[in-house]
Amino acid sequence: MFSDNKKTRVVTEIGGQPNRIEKNTKIKGDIVSEADFRIDGKLDGNVKTSGKVVIGKDGYIHGKVECVNADIEGSFNGELLVEDLLTLKASAVIEGTVIVSKLQVEPGATFNAACSMNGKGGAVSQNENTTANGTAKAS
Repeated sequence: MFSDNKKTRVVTEIGGQPNRIEKNTKIKGDIVSEADFRIDGKLDGNVKTSGKVVIGKDGYIHGKVECVNADIEGSFNGELLVEDLLTLKASAVIEGTVIVSKLQVEPGATFNAACSMNGKGGAVSQNENTTANGTAKAS
């Protein structure tokens, strides 16, 4: 799971609203949540949730993210494990390793990652990996 040398935060959803790390906030450590999570600030650590992770336009994560769905407008560097749909907006910058079932990339997004796709909710097969390294730019 997460390394023992960092604090782990367990967060739950209050009043039907997603958990948030606001702009101008920097956190170093790991987050575990059963609800959706939105990051508009900076996180140096890991996120694990049974919900959706949204990285806002000014948001940045350096670490490992495990979630069901993800929408990224900001920046991510590390390992991204998305059980269902990963959506990259035009302003997104992704670097590292991505494992996903479905990938949607808007023109202009930067996607420099080793990508493995596991299809319709199935397990990732090491023999059927797809590697995508490159940049998607609007024309």
